[in-house]
Amino acid sequence: MISINNLSYFVGGRPLYDKASLHIKDRDRIGLIGLNGKGKTTLLKLINQHHSPDNGEISYSNECTIGFLNQDLLSFQSDDSILTVAMSAHKEVLVLSDKIDRLLKDLETNYSDEIIEKLGNYQLEFERRDGYTLKAKAEEVLEGIGFKTEELTKPLKLFSGGWRMRVMLAKLLLEKPSLLMLDEPTNHLDLPSIEWVENYLRNYSGAIIVVSHDRNFINNVANTIVEVDQLKLIRYSGNYDFYLEEKNQREEIQQNTFENQQKQIKQTERFIERFRAKASKSRQVQSKIKQLNKIDLIEEVADADPSINFQFNLAQRSGKIVMDLKDVGKSYGNNKILEHANAHIVRGDKIALIGANGKGKSTLLRIIAGTEKIEGERIEGHNLSFGFYAQHQLESLDVNNDILSELKMSGSGKSEQELRGVLGCFLFSSDDVFKKIKVLSGGEKSRVALARTLISEANFLLLDEPTNHLDFISENILIQALQQYEGSYIVVSHNRFFIKHVANKIWYIEDHKIKEYPGTFDEYVYWESQKKLANTKTVKNETPQPKQEVKKQTTEPSNAQNQEVKILKKRIAEAEEQIMSLEIQKDALEDEMSKLNSTENEKLQQLSMTYQQLLEQINTITSDWEKQVEQLDQLS
Repeated sequence: MISINNLSYFVGGRPLYDKASLHIKDRDRIGLIGLNGKGKTTLLKLINQHHSPDNGEISYSNECTIGFLNQDLLSFQSDDSILTVAMSAHKEVLVLSDKIDRLLKDLETNYSDEIIEKLGNYQLEFERRDGYTLKAKAEEVLEGIGFKTEELTKPLKLFSGGWRMRVMLAKLLLEKPSLLMLDEPTNHLDLPSIEWVENYLRNYSGAIIVVSHDRNFINNVANTIVEVDQLKLIRYSGNYDFYLEEKNQREEIQQNTFENQQKQIKQTERFIERFRAKASKSRQVQSKIKQLNKIDLIEEVADADPSINFQFNLAQRSGKIVMDLKDVGKSYGNNKILEHANAHIVRGDKIALIGANGKGKSTLLRIIAGTEKIEGERIEGHNLSFGFYAQHQLESLDVNNDILSELKMSGSGKSEQELRGVLGCFLFSSDDVFKKIKVLSGGEKSRVALARTLISEANFLLLDEPTNHLDFISENILIQALQQYEGSYIVVSHNRFFIKHVANKIWYIEDHKIKEYPGTFDEYVYWESQKKLANTKTVKNETPQPKQEVKKQTTEPSNAQNQEVKILKKRIAEAEEQIMSLEIQKDALEDEMSKLNSTENEKLQQLSMTYQQLLEQINTITSDWEKQVEQLDQLS
């Protein structure tokens, strides 16, 4: 469908691509990955012809159409309703609809064969283009990505940039281009909307290229990974998990080849030095020199996943009780956020606050920080000191400062050498620390703001969407930093991979109350699925059934039935023993994983895989156990 051949592109004399090639096929689902600043968004703009290649070419098949969701659309505004904007994906259909309306009006005064024939033709074409279902489809997509039914008729201009971006996503999904390109779509979606988009994209009829720093999203959407690395486009045939495995194998081979080549080079250099002065060996020496000059040097594998040892110095330890919220109420006009809500935070809590947008997560964070007026009580614990990170704080960075000066002004009291060490952990090494804030990318600014928050020596951190704009390496660094942090924190995030690795409790807002699940995200997801399953069964059981004539049973159960009951009871008992045994193993694994430090990544990865397999086994056996219990109930 699209062929990229020998693409070269330069920005300010610096190459982003050099003779890079890629072929995009009709049903490809490509996750485009790479470090920030490597040119992922630029590649999408090249494909969309916003930019032109300096060398090479991009060719398109005749039927190729492109839809591009990019961050520039944040500023798009319109007086039209969001439903109208989404439906404008099919302008031809809307034009047909207007023509049909005009002809119907004409028929009121001029009932001619010519008008009737024209109307019939328009209606057939309108039906062929699915015009009668367009509004329903637009409503389904908009509600799927988080809009309420009553919001669909409101003007687009009333919504914030993030919500306007959702409307543009809905418009693109309705357009159904043969290539859909999405640049960081999950930055503006909450968890329910992310899951809805994942399901939609799985059944999408065209090709997809997604740039995202949400690993779960890429894993669930992509069947191909394309990495931007060393000015090339490197293709891996599989999802993100496959890419990690395959890349490790490739890098192992590359490193071994590099080391062997270095040995050969050293041996050749020793030969040249040893025999350079001997006339009898001059021909061989010259041959070896030519041989060295012709070698294509293999690069050493760089560490793409650095581990850090971030030393947190808490100014003081907080009391055991960090904070209590009692009978808290908060509303904005008629919009009720919290009502008679209670929450309790103790030292060591690592809380992930999750849920749909609009439920009040950021408001709750500000209530805890003490910057929102409330009804009820907010009681701070002993020796509490706050560190607060939110996206708007990127704007508070002084653009005329360099990175090092910005951290010096944070008031942490750390020496320049200590601050350089901190910045090294956040991938700012050597002269990078003297870069001006104004030249940094969004991801780099996020890293500076996070570093500033983490060196504040606060014992209670509030982090609002900290992984937005972070690439995978920066995200790993933040995860490691939080795992080493000895204070307490609450993090608002929709990044499932991040939440899995940093939270020991889950909070969510439901019915204007703060609800808590006292466990990890994986456990919460399983608990939620079981709750939904139980609710489904309850609804099914409560559904009125047609009345049937009840016949008095006059015979005892047959021997076959008795035998089946015995078998079922035996299987149920065995399943219960298996579940109990697996739960014990799971608890032991959790205990073992909690004792590992940040340098034992390989062991942690192995234990995590075993842990995931255990969860899957427990889920499968529990599901079978439920079916057997139902069968037993029916027989009894």
